[in-house]
Formats: sequence, C-alpha cells, structure tokens
Amino acid sequence: MTTLTTKPLAPLLDRLFEEAAAATSPAVAELSAEERSRLIRSKTEYLDFYGRLKDLWLPVSRETGMLLYMLARGSGARTIVEFGTSFGISTLHLAAALRDNGGGRLITSEFEPSKVARARRNLTAGGLIDMVEIREGDALQTLSVDLPESVDLLLLDGAKALYPEILSLVESRLRPGAFVVADNADLCPEYLERVRSTGSGYMSTPFGEDVELSMRLG
Repeated sequence: MTTLTTKPLAPLLDRLFEEAAAATSPAVAELSAEERSRLIRSKTEYLDFYGRLKDLWLPVSRETGMLLYMLARGSGARTIVEFGTSFGISTLHLAAALRDNGGGRLITSEFEPSKVARARRNLTAGGLIDMVEIREGDALQTLSVDLPESVDLLLLDGAKALYPEILSLVESRLRPGAFVVADNADLCPEYLERVRSTGSGYMSTPFGEDVELSMRLG
C-alpha cells in the first residue's frame, strides 16, 4: 500500500482528474490556433496568456502522475522543485512520494492566486500540505532564491517557453542522477535541443507522447 493508492489521496485524485477533464475555458476558445501557438512560445507574454487560462486545470495525465511518483519514490527523493503548480495534481503525486520516502521538501511555484488557493485546499484534503511550500509569483523570481543545496527531481510544467530559464535557475543544485521531467516539452524546441545535445550534462529521452525525461550526469 502507498500514500498514492489509499485514502484520502486516491479518491481525491480520481475526483480531481474527473473535474479537470470536464473543465472549459471561454477565453481559450476565443483564441485561434495560430494565436495560441504564438503565445505558448512567447517569453514575454506568458503571464497574460496563463492568466487567461486560470479556469483550466492544465494537469499532468494520470500516466505522467504515476511516472512522477515512481521516479521520486524509486530514487529516494527528499528535495523536489516544481515549476507550475496549477491546481496541484502533479504536486500531490510528488508529495505522496516524499511521504512514502520518509519525508522531505517540495518547493512549487504558481503565479495565479486562485490556483494557489485551490492547490492549498487540495493538498490539505490529501493530507500532504505539510510536505509542500507553494511560492506565489513569477517563477523567474520565486525559484531564483532559497533553493535546497541538492535537488533530487525537477518538474517543468509551467509556461513552456521558460523551460530553459527555469532549468538554468535550478541546474547548479541538481545532484548527479537527479531527474528532470518536462511535460509538453515538444512545445519548447529550445529546451529539447539543450538537454539532448552532446555535452549538455544530461542523458535525455522522450517518454510517452509529450514528456521529456532527463537525468543529470555527474
């Protein structure tokens, strides 16, 4: 038995995934495919764009959530950094692994206040709020200070265009063997080129349909 598969977390996640699947956003529906593509790749308009998405959950898939738990649990992770809390589905999976590893610290960043409030409620309902520090604001600022000396796992799941910048903020703290998981990494070719290039300091491979799984080399 694990924290992930027992009460109160298991039924909570079932409910959250159902709510996420049913969520809609009129603001997104008003955007053309071309405009959405441009905004997703913008390094200057991300706050406005993701502010429009405040009603969308933007969660990881069930499979990616399971992958996150397994990577964190299997590696014995004690320190995790997450870019992009949203409503906390990925955060719950990672915090569950920390709980089952005997404890630790998960630092996550989210700039949308309404999502921060909902994530706190979900983490409290899941009995995992004590494992998590939510930093509200632009991650370029919130994740630039006061990080653990050693980070075991980094999840990138916020504004896709900022993946290289967030990686740069955390990179010096990643221990050899640390995992970096980038959701929807195909939306940031710059990031993929970086982690896949020879001499980058990473071993990296696509995983599933939209995840890039990388490991920090010594």
